[in-house]
Amino acid sequence: MASPARILTSTITLPARASAYLGNRAFDVLDHIGDAIDVFFQAIRWIVLACLLRRVRIGRNAVVSQIIRVGVRSIFIVSLVSGAVGLILALQLSPPLDDFGRRDLVANIIGVAVLRELGPLIGAIVLTGFAGASITAEIGTMVVSEEIEALEAHALNPIRFLVVPRLFASIVSMTALAVIADVVAVTAALAISISVLGIPYATFMDNMLDQVKLVDFLTGVAKGAVFGTLIGLIACVNGLRVSGGAAGVGIATTRTVVQSVVAIIIADLFFTAIFYALGLV
Repeated sequence: MASPARILTSTITLPARASAYLGNRAFDVLDHIGDAIDVFFQAIRWIVLACLLRRVRIGRNAVVSQIIRVGVRSIFIVSLVSGAVGLILALQLSPPLDDFGRRDLVANIIGVAVLRELGPLIGAIVLTGFAGASITAEIGTMVVSEEIEALEAHALNPIRFLVVPRLFASIVSMTALAVIADVVAVTAALAISISVLGIPYATFMDNMLDQVKLVDFLTGVAKGAVFGTLIGLIACVNGLRVSGGAAGVGIATTRTVVQSVVAIIIADLFFTAIFYALGLV
């Protein structure tokens, strides 16, 4: 039988261990956020210098190649997913609206939901898995193979030559993908509404244009730019923080996907709260 002193010690150490674990996790999160902020402002500094000084060049070919790899190659999968979501929304919304005799309001709901939320959100989640993970794996492999140290030994800044092109490409690609996702989802909903739900083309378009405003479209575009910034930044930071060889690359890749999805959802929440407070929702 355990002594009272041992029982008392165990009951004290359990809360202490839990507090220590939570404290360490909190410090890790803050340290990660601090690294991300530092990398972000360094990237902004290099972009500003490239715009102001002729001798500072980011590398047009590097940026274009990253846009092709990150954005252009994501168009098909983003279109596929957003089109399927448009079809699902139209089919799911039709029965409840039939109870009120207003099936034609499918267009109103889809227009607002897709332009404000689902278009940029779908594009961001797909881009996270398609491009964010690959950026982390690429940079992480360079860290493991000591290519980053080789760049620094030649007085070449890794932020300038590695992070800036990928971050810029993520922002541009995500903004464009948000628009593409909007168009594909609405087009798919329009097609299923005409062919299956029996909603005339003119009715669908009139209802959607009456409901949707320019601010809804601009909201989605702004979200796309912010989501792209988060994806590119988190992917690059996790890649630069890789340690532990090949296993560390795998861990960093998983962290990128999880952290990007969480950051996107939280950013979307902040957007919605701000727009609600401003009366734009």
